[in-house]
This record gives sequence, structure tokens and C-alpha cells, in this order.
Amino acid sequence: MLVLAWLIVLLTGAGARLGAIGLRSWIFLVLSGIATGASWLCYYYAIGHGQVSVVVPIDRLSILVTVFFSLIVFKEKLSAKAWAGLALLTAGAVLMAVFT
Repeated sequence: MLVLAWLIVLLTGAGARLGAIGLRSWIFLVLSGIATGASWLCYYYAIGHGQVSVVVPIDRLSILVTVFFSLIVFKEKLSAKAWAGLALLTAGAVLMAVFT
């Protein structure tokens, strides 16, 4: 992912603006990369040591954390369609976890 992201930056010409990114933003970018890598390592560890049919639905429920974070921290508003989609995703993940 890191290589692909940098390839996109370079191909779109956005590399010239990298100097305008502040230190705080760089710190958050690096921390985000570390968190993403750790998340995938944990995900594959769980798949390797557990039942995939249980691990994957639990992982899919992480969308709830993301949405509630955006609601609380960023004060985002969700449309009725977004709430319905979130409900369907959550119901599907729960059903997969319970009935497998």
C-alpha cells in the first residue's frame, strides 16, 4: 500500500507539494501507517489462529468504530441512506458471526 500510495503521489504530480506538509501532519501520517500495518498483522494472525468465518465478520464490525468516531469527534451527520447501509452491514456481519 505504501508503494502504491507514493506511486500515485508521484504520478499525479503532488510530490512537489510535499514540502508544504507540516511536521504535525507528517507525524500523524507515520502513526497512521504504523497503525494500519499493525492492524493487518493482527488480522492475519487472527485468521491464522482462528476460524476465518468468525474473524472476518468481527473485522467488518470495525466500521462501527469508524462511523461513531466520525460522529463524535468530527460532528459528521449521516443521511438516512448511510444509517440504513450501516445497519445492513452490521446486521450482515453479526449474522455471519453467529450462524457460522
